[in-house]
Amino acid sequence: MNELYSNHINLNAVTNSEFTYERVKAIADWLLARVDTRPRIAIVCGSGLGGLAEKVQNSMVFAYEQIPDFPRSTVVGHKGNLVIGLLDNVPVVCMQGRFHSYEGYSNALCTMPMKVFKLMGVETVILTCAAGGLNLSFDVGDIMVIKDHVAPLLWTLQNPLVGLNDDRFGPRFPAANKIYNKKLREEFKKIAKDKNIDLREGVYSSFGGPCYETVTELRALLQMGVDAVGMSTANEALVASYCGMKVFAIALVTNKAVIDYDSDNHPFHEEVIETANRRAQVLQELVTEFVKKISF
Repeated sequence: MNELYSNHINLNAVTNSEFTYERVKAIADWLLARVDTRPRIAIVCGSGLGGLAEKVQNSMVFAYEQIPDFPRSTVVGHKGNLVIGLLDNVPVVCMQGRFHSYEGYSNALCTMPMKVFKLMGVETVILTCAAGGLNLSFDVGDIMVIKDHVAPLLWTLQNPLVGLNDDRFGPRFPAANKIYNKKLREEFKKIAKDKNIDLREGVYSSFGGPCYETVTELRALLQMGVDAVGMSTANEALVASYCGMKVFAIALVTNKAVIDYDSDNHPFHEEVIETANRRAQVLQELVTEFVKKISF
């Protein structure tokens, strides 16, 4: 077995049946036994955005390979650490890097940390990601508040909720029309306005990757009203909402999606990391203030 992967979890599991309540609780208990902090907010840091976790004070840092039954992050820009501590005196848990289906993981495994967070006592999940701008009015560097998603990968048996359901996590048939909490979106927009930071708000789409989308796929998404597209986040948002946690998500537009068949341009991961690094300070400032506001 590849040494990057856990020796316990079945990586070929397609459904959530592998991740029983007891198994997930064992991971949560393992973490809580090693820290004094009881996090109320979880933050998932996307490509190039892991610097936010480095601002956490009085922190305990756990490499993913240290945590029983946790997968490994294998993507450039994802450090692969779980950081627990205080962000501006608010107890948080931060993922420095997430898991993607293109790394060979099922969506059930990619989203298993959301269930761990629920059993750690987390009430709100903040998701950040890098995305390609599809809306023609978007520019590279724009920050988009996600109000809804279109996730073709989740339309099939790759949905992370497929399998035996345990009501202690959430309902068998969860609603998905209000995943992204409106009050949280409004609060974040207010903070940005007070700081004179321009925001976008729109619909995000998640493809499985690792290849970027074809021109025809992007044109179809544009017709569906999608504003930005990436390779993550929607699956995590779905499971976090299913578990009863409030969900807020933002996408940093790190490149322009190519919708011209004759264009010589093409997206590349280095551009994603470069843009994320350039806008990291602004994102960190916004999220830190946001965490402080919603903690009361």
